[in-house]
Amino acid sequence: MTDIKRRDFINGSAVAIAGSLSGAFPRFSRGSEPSTYPPALTGLRGSHPGSNTVAHQHAWGGGLSADHVRQTGEHYDLVIVGAGLSGLAAAVFYRQQHGPDKKILILDNHDDFGGHAKRNEHVIDGKTLITYGGSQTLVEPRVADPVIHQLFADIGVDLFRFDTAFDRGFYGRHGLGATTYFNTRHFGRDEVVQHPFCNYYNYIEGLPGAAVSDEQAVAATPLSAEGKTQLLRVLKGGLHLLDVPAEERETYLYSHNYFDYLKHTLGVNDPGVLRMARHSGIDWSSAGTELLSIGEAQKCGALGFVPVAVYDEKHPYIHHFPDGNAGVARALVQYLIPEVAKGSSAESLVNARFDYQQLDRSARATRLRLESTVLDIHHRGDRDTADDVVVRYVREDETLEVSATHVVMACYNMMIPHIVTDLPSHQANALRQQLKSPLVYTTVGLRNWRAFKDQGIGLAMSPGNMHQTLFMDFPVSLGGYQYTQSPDDPCVIQMISCPYSEEMGKPRAEQYKEARYRMLGRQFSDYESEIREHLSGMLSSKHFNFDRDVASLTVNRWAHGYTVAGPGDSVAIGRQPHGRITIANSDSAPAADAIEAMRMGYRAVKEISST
Repeated sequence: MTDIKRRDFINGSAVAIAGSLSGAFPRFSRGSEPSTYPPALTGLRGSHPGSNTVAHQHAWGGGLSADHVRQTGEHYDLVIVGAGLSGLAAAVFYRQQHGPDKKILILDNHDDFGGHAKRNEHVIDGKTLITYGGSQTLVEPRVADPVIHQLFADIGVDLFRFDTAFDRGFYGRHGLGATTYFNTRHFGRDEVVQHPFCNYYNYIEGLPGAAVSDEQAVAATPLSAEGKTQLLRVLKGGLHLLDVPAEERETYLYSHNYFDYLKHTLGVNDPGVLRMARHSGIDWSSAGTELLSIGEAQKCGALGFVPVAVYDEKHPYIHHFPDGNAGVARALVQYLIPEVAKGSSAESLVNARFDYQQLDRSARATRLRLESTVLDIHHRGDRDTADDVVVRYVREDETLEVSATHVVMACYNMMIPHIVTDLPSHQANALRQQLKSPLVYTTVGLRNWRAFKDQGIGLAMSPGNMHQTLFMDFPVSLGGYQYTQSPDDPCVIQMISCPYSEEMGKPRAEQYKEARYRMLGRQFSDYESEIREHLSGMLSSKHFNFDRDVASLTVNRWAHGYTVAGPGDSVAIGRQPHGRITIANSDSAPAADAIEAMRMGYRAVKEISST
């Protein structure tokens, strides 16, 4: 599938859209009516069918005709494009700096707010389980900028509450550890080995690592005799074999390729070992590890590097709502539009059902309008003298126009040149340089996790599967929500796929493009089939039957996922204010980080204030 064309992607998306409209998820409905509440929708989510169709047509077709544009007469002090964490935070900061009576309109092409901070709900035998379909955790929030700390205080996020909400003893208490699953398709037989063979498990606080020695683990793998020898050689480390003076070591590690090191220094040529190595970085590396330097591979804990704690005790990886950073997004929305849900803190909103009918009311100073794809923004006249900005968007197949005194672009950098039509060419070119890695976060609702308990699986690296890892969701109980306690109770597992080219060594941008088309061209049935094969091959039939035990599936596809820095000073050039238009989003940091996304929202609003 390395020769996927744009035509294939479009056709696949069209099929998926048709399927979604006709009820593409019948097997798991089990007699219940399908939900229309966005967090409870299953099937294809994230970049869900229809969410990006208009934007892609616009980007590839070039330009929006002014014909048939309906003038709404609406004028806002601020229009924000994108209802992710950056855009929502920008709205809060603008209100705080300019007054709560200022008129704000937030536009987003999805049917839910939060951007990558996506809430997934799974209703299993009458019980609602909460998880996340994207942005998962606040990373080191206690050392964030004071402005972010104040934002957390304003929206009711208590960072110290996570010390008790996150049950770091859960995995050890239930005998769940880090494992590797070798499948029949790529390794000849299904085998679960009690060893992760990489450092990835360390970001799950409290999850034990290898339960057996390197030697025992290697012996249990389905590799050939030569492959086992090579794998053990890698695990024992080989940096000492580098004939490099100590004072040159650091420079050497970051200027030489990890796969060259494996092949030429350690003598690895076994395809199974190389596959394990390539998939050992997952979303930490945002690519197959063959594109990394030795130093980068060491830093992300790829195959062959001694596992180290990802975060120290002062900065544990525990600042996690049951729905990930959707908990932050919901708190931001409720701060802006209190009528959307009852609650006085982010914790009190965990179990709240939001009233989406309250998001876009004419009586509100702040309005959030979903399923609205912005396609054209330009100053009315010269950017240096214009009094307002024209904003055109498509909603329900109609092109509408509003105006704004200021605009914050909180969408992807790469889309901004297609939308802001009077952008200077040098800035547009800089924005186009931004790379974003595709990601798939699949959440699976299980009726029980007895099979995981029986096999001691807290996490399973899966180098032979589409989803390169899966794990029991973070054990967080908060705001009246109780994480599963018994293996006989329902639970949610996370499955993560970082798709890239099936051909090793291609440049990063080419790999992302190929993977993006392949991801969006798949129908839901393709994902379901792979997940069925994955779980059925890994879990013992003694305690697991896919048709009996899988209650729901949500496939969160992010065609443009993690931010990857553009070349040179392209980021700094791209995020410069343009007349009455400023730019937020995580791309402008650049960092795939929720706190940085919100901080960029603050910067964009400050730039408005300085004009």
